[in-house]
Amino acid sequence: MITASMIIELVIVSLALYVGSRYGSLALGAISGIGLAILVFGFGMKPGSPPTDVIYIIIAAVTCAGVLQASGGMDWLIQIAERLLRRHPDRITFLAPLCTFTLTVLVGTGHVVYTLMPIIVDIAIKKGIRPERPCGVASIASQVGITCSPIAAAVVVFVTISNANGFDVTIPQVLMVTIPACLIGLLCAAAASYHRGLDLDKDPDFQKRLQDPAQREYIYGGSATTLDKKISKESRRAVYIFFGALAVIVMFAVFQNLLPTYDSVKAVDGAKDITLAAGATLSPKDLAAANVVMPGVTEATTVKLKMNLVIQIVMISAAALMIMFCKASPKKAVGGAVWQSGMVAVVAIYGIAWLADTYFSNYLEEMKTMLAGIVAQYNWSIAIVFFLVSVLINSQGAVVVAMLPLAYKLGIPGPVLLGVLPSVYGYFFIPNYPSDIATVNFDRTGTTVIGKYLLNHSFMMPGLISVFVSTIVAYIISSIIY
Repeated sequence: MITASMIIELVIVSLALYVGSRYGSLALGAISGIGLAILVFGFGMKPGSPPTDVIYIIIAAVTCAGVLQASGGMDWLIQIAERLLRRHPDRITFLAPLCTFTLTVLVGTGHVVYTLMPIIVDIAIKKGIRPERPCGVASIASQVGITCSPIAAAVVVFVTISNANGFDVTIPQVLMVTIPACLIGLLCAAAASYHRGLDLDKDPDFQKRLQDPAQREYIYGGSATTLDKKISKESRRAVYIFFGALAVIVMFAVFQNLLPTYDSVKAVDGAKDITLAAGATLSPKDLAAANVVMPGVTEATTVKLKMNLVIQIVMISAAALMIMFCKASPKKAVGGAVWQSGMVAVVAIYGIAWLADTYFSNYLEEMKTMLAGIVAQYNWSIAIVFFLVSVLINSQGAVVVAMLPLAYKLGIPGPVLLGVLPSVYGYFFIPNYPSDIATVNFDRTGTTVIGKYLLNHSFMMPGLISVFVSTIVAYIISSIIY
């Protein structure tokens, strides 16, 4: 039953997310902390669990990617992409999103787009192509790639939470669904963008700007390229190390029998708390954490090393190797855009996921009552919930952490949730994400826009097509596989 306090607290959660999104950057996670404080201290709600596992994965992956950037290895990857784009400038509307998508899949973060986007604009202008066409879908593609990356938090957390809820899926199995689905979605978005808007020579607003000599010089006088950068052998070596780390992670994910095993203690299902002679009460989980075996309460078992720990160990080790053997400066890594953006994501996920878990864990039974009937009849409808939550939360990893446990508790099967995984990307809807804003600023022609009415922006159409098609295709693939 819905109560007044439940509604008021939901309003507080929504306000915290909305205000945080308006300020952006670190504010999204920090202002979520204010909402959490109000719920805990003002309404007496039991605090949920902060998403520590997710945070550790992001820190390890972002540190490795940041060191790769500091080594100059990222420049080499960008050069390879630029050569492809300049070789086929007439196909840039299709090739640009494929390049940004691939870079995100490899590196695990969409923030690598900042280096490539000026090049996309430059090629489009020199070819006479309206930059909005490749830029809009390329910015979308840079974020779509997150659910297709073996080191992205959204994928790893999906696997971890799914395994804990009885759906034994691996990272490669997730990618077998998301990669083809998202590629099809992006190709559909690129096709819809191919003739989008007026050509530059027929656009009256653009032609009017060209009448100003200063504007003409600004638009056509500049040039962006990375091809003049000399790539050192150390930079190339860093890329090899990074790819080697990815290969090791995928290998362990596929051949999990290679993972080391350890003796451990786990709580017996249905075991109750015990009270000691001194009056203290211990839960089965407390005893298991202390490695205490007590018949009927805890039992000895053998466990494999978890994949989230494998990713952390391999990524942080790869970062160390790049520092030692590739002349990657730690100070430069910390000052780079990849590392800084990743740390912003850590704070955002920390605050958002903790706030959401606090609210939903306190109202789990009410949520089951309200949503069970709908999702039981239409399992796919959880995709709408994921998308709407993502509109407010600028992090796919945070959406998975906050909403996936609730989805499993509502009884939605794992294969269905895998099928709707692409729907966790909805933060293009309100164009306040850094990559979208940067793309608008990079387009010297002014054709890539936010829009007078906020929602009529250059990313809406390719974003909706991509997510809609990707989710449908992923749902079909998952249904066939499982």
